[in-house]
Order: sequence, then structure tokens, then C-alpha cells
Amino acid sequence: MIRKATLSDIPVIHEMVRELAEYEKCLDEARATEEQLREALFGEQPAAFAHIAQDESGEPVGFSLWFLNFSTWRGVHGIYLEDLYVRPEARGGGHGKALLTELARICVARGYERLEWSVLNWNTPSIAFYESLGARPQDEWMVYRLTDEALGRLGA
Repeated sequence: MIRKATLSDIPVIHEMVRELAEYEKCLDEARATEEQLREALFGEQPAAFAHIAQDESGEPVGFSLWFLNFSTWRGVHGIYLEDLYVRPEARGGGHGKALLTELARICVARGYERLEWSVLNWNTPSIAFYESLGARPQDEWMVYRLTDEALGRLGA
């Protein structure tokens, strides 16, 4: 079952964000606090949205966290999926596909024309899963990122 996240899900979302960061070998970079997630998802002006995947007992086993982007070429919003995570013991149970299906349903219902995300190039199980759904890599684009000192220097 997939449902919209609620305020009471913040602790489990925070836990799973940290589990995902550990899986991606970047736990030291996962500095978001529960309070930051609470503000981003449920503050006065939410910047992001989340869904929870539950198992048959109602236990949260995965989540998606996403926000709106905008395509100047298409002239409409899309969804950028920041995180998709299913706990290891629940993988293979259809939760990841259900989370992506819900986001695709939102896109179709709202007239959004893109659902995009990034995946680490070494994460072959996820790449195979995404491609099995019809997703294709955008090999002609490279992701760039400014953080920490470089961002501070440029913004000073």
C-alpha cells in the first residue's frame, strides 16, 4: 500500500534517509535533521512531498521523496524524485514499483510530462529495475553540483 506521508512519519523517513545514505556509501553527507524534514514536507510552504510504502501489517518499508521541477521546453511541471528507498528485507515485494507508479499517476493526473531522477552508476540492481519499467538514462547530460566551500566561494 502506498500513502501520502504524514507528520508522524518524519522519524521513519529520517531513519530511511540515513539507511539510503549508508547504502550509497555517503552516510557522512546525510546531515538532514528530523526538524528540517518536518519543515520541508509540512512547513508553511512545503518544498517537497513524500509517500510511504507499507507492508501487509502496515509497517513502513519504503518511501519516495520528491519535488516539482519545470521544463522550459515542455512548458509544464514535472516531478523530480530525490529519493526512492525500500528496506532490504522488503525488496522484491513490489514496493518500489508501487511508489514509482504513484508518482507516474500524479504526473498523468496533473498534466506533468516528466518524471526524473538520478541513480549512481554502480547501482546496477536499481538501473535494471528502472529500465524494466521503461525509464531510459539521459547519457547526453551530466549532473553538476556545487556544495560546501565551492558553493560558499561562489555565493560570497
